Amino acid sequence: MMPPNGRNRCRSLTPDVLSDLPNNVIDVILMLLPCKEAVRTSILSKRWRYHWCRLTKLTLDWSLWKTENDLLNPTDKFTEIISQIFTVHEGPLSRFTLNIVNLESCPEIGNFIYLVLRNSIQHLVLHLPFRKIYEMPSSLFTCSQLRHLSLRYCSIHGRSVFQGFDKLISLKLCEVTISSELLESLISHCPLLEQLVLDIPKHLNTIEIDAPMLRSFNFTGNISSICLKNVPLLVEVSLAGYQIVTEDLDFAKVFKSCSAIEHLRLNFSCVWKFPGGGYEAPARLPFDLNSVKRFYLPEFMLVDAHELSLSLCLIRSFPFLEYLEIDVFHEDEDSGTEESVELKRLSNVTFNHLREVKLVAFTGRTSEMQLIKPLLANSPVLERLLIDRRLLVDVPLDTRLRIFTEVSNCSRASPKAEVVYMD
Repeated sequence: MMPPNGRNRCRSLTPDVLSDLPNNVIDVILMLLPCKEAVRTSILSKRWRYHWCRLTKLTLDWSLWKTENDLLNPTDKFTEIISQIFTVHEGPLSRFTLNIVNLESCPEIGNFIYLVLRNSIQHLVLHLPFRKIYEMPSSLFTCSQLRHLSLRYCSIHGRSVFQGFDKLISLKLCEVTISSELLESLISHCPLLEQLVLDIPKHLNTIEIDAPMLRSFNFTGNISSICLKNVPLLVEVSLAGYQIVTEDLDFAKVFKSCSAIEHLRLNFSCVWKFPGGGYEAPARLPFDLNSVKRFYLPEFMLVDAHELSLSLCLIRSFPFLEYLEIDVFHEDEDSGTEESVELKRLSNVTFNHLREVKLVAFTGRTSEMQLIKPLLANSPVLERLLIDRRLLVDVPLDTRLRIFTEVSNCSRASPKAEVVYMD
């Protein structure tokens, strides 16, 4: 058989698959790659050379300038790389992420943010160097197309002409300096806001959350008090942080308009501090929160009368509670050796819908046994009591066996209830 001539041989060659890909497929491939790798696709073919320059999504982080043999200052390398990218980039930019928290500083950050904000940006993430608090430019408040905004290590100052973000559905402010008034105004001027995450280290005065479309709220910080004023759709709430200082904690105000809450996380040990020490929680709220299904108490001190009274006030107001998780915090070795007056009141509470209880950092102390017994005895549909026994590793074997026997012999209202020990 004769070999094919040159013309036939050319016709039999396989086409360049990469060059023949449709533009929309190339776009998808580039968006799935880290920015550095997306730029490197320029060498694949003439068709790919400048395709990355039209990306509508950019993520810029330390991987762009970090190498094994860094000869240039990271800040200088960052400035050079970012300048090059914005020089060649063309077209709209809908999503931009800048994560440079590990840089010493970035003197040109204002110019870069201004370049980004000129686009019809919809998703903006700015995590700036943590060693310096950068003030956000006033142009930030003109981004009417924003739908997602995440800021870290910066400060925000208000503008009298600010009309709000009409399309914003997600707002995350972490380590951000902002006044109580501006924060409250910012939230209330985002009518479509669904997710709100706040980590505010600077002390705030009482703020009211007015967000009719809000579904998830996570707060960590230092604040006088919080009032969930207008949140009819709020499903998930987490309140933790440095401290919420109040002399007269009124849960009725905190959970005002919260009829839809299903998941609640409260860190009492960090959140609620009482200057006078004379606060006494009511037996229950003036209303029931019928939607609450899951209640999580991290770093919970079972020997603290204030925390116990507050938690019992809430638990009595959750008639349809299904899942309870308590992460026990032991302040010292001697805590929990005496019976708690507050825990004795738990024997009068019936948990008609409670199906699962998880007790983390279990040590078998008196206070923990006081908690376990009424939960087993007053939960007619309970299925599982999960006990995390990692802290019992160094406890003598005979002591462990005694504790496990005592728990196993507790009376149970539910015939299905089982005790599961987790290592």
